[in-house]
Amino acid sequence: MKRRTFLKNTLPIVLPALVNGFSLKAWARSSFLPAAARGIGEDRILVLIQLSGGNDGLNTVIPLEYYGAYQSARANIAIPEAKILRLEGVDQTGLHPAMPELQQLFGEGKLAILQGVSYPQPNFSHFRATDIWLTGSDAGQVLPTGWAGRYLNASYPHFPQDYPNASMPDPLAIQIGGLVSPVLQGPVLTMGMAISNPTSFYDMLNDRPAAASNTRAGDQLAYIREMSIKTDQYAGVIKKAAQRVTKQSDLYPAAGKNPLADQLKIVARLIAGGLRTRFYLVSMGGFDTHAKQTDTTDTTTGAHARLLARLSEAIHAFQDDLEQLKVDDRVVAMTFSEFGRRIQSNASGGTDHGAAAPVFVFGSTVQGGMIGSNPVWPEKLTVNENIALQHDFRAIYNSLLEKWFLADSSEAESILLKEYPLLPIIRG
Repeated sequence: MKRRTFLKNTLPIVLPALVNGFSLKAWARSSFLPAAARGIGEDRILVLIQLSGGNDGLNTVIPLEYYGAYQSARANIAIPEAKILRLEGVDQTGLHPAMPELQQLFGEGKLAILQGVSYPQPNFSHFRATDIWLTGSDAGQVLPTGWAGRYLNASYPHFPQDYPNASMPDPLAIQIGGLVSPVLQGPVLTMGMAISNPTSFYDMLNDRPAAASNTRAGDQLAYIREMSIKTDQYAGVIKKAAQRVTKQSDLYPAAGKNPLADQLKIVARLIAGGLRTRFYLVSMGGFDTHAKQTDTTDTTTGAHARLLARLSEAIHAFQDDLEQLKVDDRVVAMTFSEFGRRIQSNASGGTDHGAAAPVFVFGSTVQGGMIGSNPVWPEKLTVNENIALQHDFRAIYNSLLEKWFLADSSEAESILLKEYPLLPIIRG
């Protein structure tokens, strides 16, 4: 197929624009103008950290207050009491020993731990539960838009036709890795763009073309990438922002050692480089720990411990980087997972799909501390027993919309489709 014929036949199809491996997607129009579009709180940024698979919250945030019941319920994976990390000012609760960096952030007042986060009638399917968290829907409701996508759609009217412009020259949302998440889906189009992986990001900065196979299809793909570099309106501003930052925190591990840290390092660089992007989304997988969650000889080590260690290390390096780059007052970040795990461990040395789990919210402007209490369960446990709901996850979203992005209550309610309580997450 000739190049001209190839382009004629393919470009009319709705394709993502490729920039050295970047998957770029654009945005949608809106119906009303909330606080952010009026210039209030428009310099504030939210970073979403998705823990895919369903994190075991009970071995992450451990109820010292009920340690005997905890140890009895999961004798084959319980963390020894003496090795649980104590939290400053909190005697009843501790952290997994693989998370000393988060212990430090908690002691500094920069980490809030919200206990028992879920929603009524929780779903235990990975796909459906993830969709609920990303869209902000009820358990029995299917929404075509993401909660962040609705916020951005409302905040930036007539998108994408009138953008970029002088008041908002930058992407509204950026996801590091994969395709653009449903959380950024607007009513018509996705509201964000995706950087396919950290390698493609650094290839762009160094003007290295993405490798293409030595085939006719590879040649055509390389040509599309080449043309996209010349025409895409956002690749240039991203590159300029990244090139403004030449020194970052030494706490980041070597590239490739911690994929989450690699993603967050890019986010910090773009923020410090001046991008006014409102949302960033990063992720790490592996949390579906049905079997061999811990090593049999030492329950403080194993698959789950490695995941939590990477999470803790990445968050700490990211927060340190933001502070060194003097942009930490603009950034709040939160972790989320599609569900927690059951109270009782299984015979395979793991945990099965459950309901509520803790959520971490961190940053220099966060009201650090414990929000909620340790989970309590009956003396006679069944294998189906779940941690009870204390906080609806949409109350966290509502609190961030109102107290971080400074949307008023009616605007937040229109985005989340219901009224939810405010939680003491943001200082002041």
